[in-house]
Amino acid sequence: MTKRAKNSTLKAVLDVILYESPSTQDEIAEKLGLTRRYVTKLLQPLVQKGVVRRAYILDFKKFDEFSEIFHEEPTSREHAGSYLIKEMLSDMAKHVCQQLEKSFEAFLNHDTSLAEEALRLDYITNNMLEKVRSSVETAVSMNPYSEFSKTMIFGEIAYDLERIGDHSCHIANFALNESYDVDGEMMGIVKSMYDTSRKMVTNSMNAFTNERLELKDKVMDAEEKLHSLQGDAMNRIAHQMAEDDLMDQERSTYYIYLSRVVKAFERIGDISIEIIDTAGEFYRNIPRTTTPERFQGRYKSSKF
Repeated sequence: MTKRAKNSTLKAVLDVILYESPSTQDEIAEKLGLTRRYVTKLLQPLVQKGVVRRAYILDFKKFDEFSEIFHEEPTSREHAGSYLIKEMLSDMAKHVCQQLEKSFEAFLNHDTSLAEEALRLDYITNNMLEKVRSSVETAVSMNPYSEFSKTMIFGEIAYDLERIGDHSCHIANFALNESYDVDGEMMGIVKSMYDTSRKMVTNSMNAFTNERLELKDKVMDAEEKLHSLQGDAMNRIAHQMAEDDLMDQERSTYYIYLSRVVKAFERIGDISIEIIDTAGEFYRNIPRTTTPERFQGRYKSSKF
């Protein structure tokens, strides 16, 4: 086996330790399709140096010494523990975007099977949140020299992503609870809200994980568009309710669920703003405001 292949296998072993908290080497071997003997051979030098501790957790501070063998050096601002947690957040963001996509497809096609699949993805989202929180606690306990507030920010970002997952559930639930079709004009507005909010999530997480703070302007422009679309959607719902001659409890419930879908996209946009503001604090020490962006004086130029 070449040195590069061996390092790749070692990284896969360390990923299992970090993300899945295995109890034994047998469990690690089974997950990766390796022999227990080979896992022991890979881990033995790291166990002896204290990089990997018994019960199989990583000492992030000592892991710094080994990170260069993976050719994935963390930035000058962060130690290896932060780098690995950011990788976890990047994976969580991709998963949440998948959950949002499936939720919208279920709404678009009134597909109950797809809606149930999207809701099942939310269990994984919640599990990923707990793993990030556990890793943050481990990083803080093992690296007392690190900036505590910045390390804790990782937990905040994970919680923001989990909230996006929760709002995606409102979108999926429409397909499960409503039998009425959404008219073409309204569907067009909601589709634009989905496209806009999805881009906001992607850009805000790119800003946080890759220090792409220049994306602030794009996210802010998208937020302005999203709130305009929300106004159009709510006006459309109000107009339809006023003209609906068949209004009864079932029909009224339809409008309530449709309003929740619209509100869900608006909240996803707001959370994206929170994420990119957090990126400014993380990298540039720019304090976050407690006032929602849409109630502030609007600045077209970036604060970064």
